[in-house]
Amino acid sequence: MKPASFDYHRAHDVRGATELLAELGDEAKLLAGGQSLVAMMNFRLARPAALVDIGRISGLSYQRRDGAALRIGALTTHRAIETADAPEIIGPFGVLSRAAGWIGHYPIRTRGTIGGSLAHADSTAEWCLLAVLLDARIVVASTRGRRTVAAADFFHGFLTTALEPDEMIVEVVFPNPAPHAALTEFAQRKGDFAIVAAAVSLDVADGVCRGGRVALGGVDSVPVRVAEAEAVLAGGELGAELFTACANAAAAAIEPGSDAHGSAEYRRRLARTLVVRACQEAMAG
Repeated sequence: MKPASFDYHRAHDVRGATELLAELGDEAKLLAGGQSLVAMMNFRLARPAALVDIGRISGLSYQRRDGAALRIGALTTHRAIETADAPEIIGPFGVLSRAAGWIGHYPIRTRGTIGGSLAHADSTAEWCLLAVLLDARIVVASTRGRRTVAAADFFHGFLTTALEPDEMIVEVVFPNPAPHAALTEFAQRKGDFAIVAAAVSLDVADGVCRGGRVALGGVDSVPVRVAEAEAVLAGGELGAELFTACANAAAAAIEPGSDAHGSAEYRRRLARTLVVRACQEAMAG
């Protein structure tokens, strides 16, 4: 399949990109790595009247610490995050590097970007799930200026976000280190979209879990935090019993749908297994 016809524009800076978006209206789409959008266009699932190519904008590919926070430019590729080796960056945020390895295949990771993944808003996407888990802040720009959207408010539904038609993501901010965090998922084949994904961040001190965060993808139209599972973690002794109780609470709290990839009950079982696995990996981290 080939995409429907479209007009092509190349932006050389953020201002130029946002001006083009404002001029072209809601029929225009941004093109970064193109790993999601181009595939949808080839299958005629997306038919934008115009593409605004932002792939060559300089200054939007970086990873840097700002106090406790980690700032990542929107055009930073999955592979750049996967291979980051600066200890002051990746040490406390190692879950990001490890999670990047789950994304698609090597060619996808070398071209796909964190900003593009967040804008696409697949509920099983690794960056979407971690953004919700770790309370990320998503910085977006338009001709009106910049604004910051909390990840909890950014994802509105299936492939739908808080982005206005004339806005683009320029940066993602992870505000706090997560030294005991992990993401795991299950797909029918390596590199496929996950059927269910689970991410956990534990607050550990002196062998005791003082609390934690649990997020699931693939069980709703958006990535979701599971408060019932998080409540189980608070004040518990680290170990198999606590992690199993947490996973059982997570599975009981969700109401996943059924589709060709699995029934609701199958997704609950996957969620239970993956939460235990994520808790174990988070503790080891």
